Amino acid sequence: MAHGWISYFTKELDVFSAGTKPEEKVNTFAIKAMDSFGVDISTYSTNNVKEYESHNFDLVLTVCDKAKETCPVVFNTLEMKHKSFPDPVDYVGTDEEKLQHYIEVAVDLKKWIYEILIEKGLIIDN
Repeated sequence: MAHGWISYFTKELDVFSAGTKPEEKVNTFAIKAMDSFGVDISTYSTNNVKEYESHNFDLVLTVCDKAKETCPVVFNTLEMKHKSFPDPVDYVGTDEEKLQHYIEVAVDLKKWIYEILIEKGLIIDN
């Protein structure tokens, strides 16, 4: 979802996203949550952070304490920013409740990413 927001706000960046234990495909609830904001992440891939070990990054964002603590990759990066968000995969409830939880996490991610992109001067008008 973070990748979706970054791409929504700016087309000027090369965005890479990955997880420590990626699923085969993007979570259906994440797709539906982002779609509710007009952001299509249905074609995104799920990558493992190990795929990016040799990349040099200007900025790395981490959004989960589990990933930050257990991440097997130390990125070559100029700057790293972290904020802990609840992993919506862990939420227990009905499908409607799960979707609502994904939407809430998406809203919080949007605010945080927007602030970072503003701070970096990377926002374009949408």
